[in-house]
Amino acid sequence: MIRYCFALDLKDDHNLIEEYEAYHKKVWPEIIDSIKKSGIKHMQIYRTGNRLLMIIDAKDDFSLIRKAQTDRINAKVQEWEKLMWNYQLSLPNAKPGEKWVLMKKIFDL
Repeated sequence: MIRYCFALDLKDDHNLIEEYEAYHKKVWPEIIDSIKKSGIKHMQIYRTGNRLLMIIDAKDDFSLIRKAQTDRINAKVQEWEKLMWNYQLSLPNAKPGEKWVLMKKIFDL
């Protein structure tokens, strides 16, 4: 199993943050299916203020590149991502068009 951690900000608006969390209490089944089919075994998202942390545990043969390629041709995933952009902000260090920024592990006990 391999673990990835990503960060992202939400627009700093209480109502938008509540809407975003509501969507994540009822994630569309097509999105859940896409996540599972990609080899992701566990996914969690945590929030403090408007900062999000996403933790992904995936099979050893999981590929972020392959997941991105599959997502690009999945109309429902693209619809979800477009909707989520209404709530999300790229981090200052994100590449152009990048949403979730892969975090570097700096400590492991």
